Amino acid sequence: MSSISNIALSGMKAAQVQLDTSAGNVANLQTGGYRRREVQQSTQTDGGVTTKVVASAEQGPALETDLVNQLQAKNAFLANLAVFKTSNAMTGALLDKKA
Repeated sequence: MSSISNIALSGMKAAQVQLDTSAGNVANLQTGGYRRREVQQSTQTDGGVTTKVVASAEQGPALETDLVNQLQAKNAFLANLAVFKTSNAMTGALLDKKA
């Protein structure tokens, strides 16, 4: 099983991929022939998440979807960051008790 820090780190990386992908979609709103990108996430058996960027099945822009995705990615990143920091603080506290 992965450590809590590694699981949180994979969540932060997945959130960054989502943010980058939706930002690229917004930047290309006016680009003719551009097909939106979407992020597919899947859980790993030992904890954490993997991501895959694919072309959207739907044609055309979806600004509201991309803006919501950006907000979700921001909040997911911050939540995983809090878990990462807490895990590190707990590890530090355990090491201090052992010494």
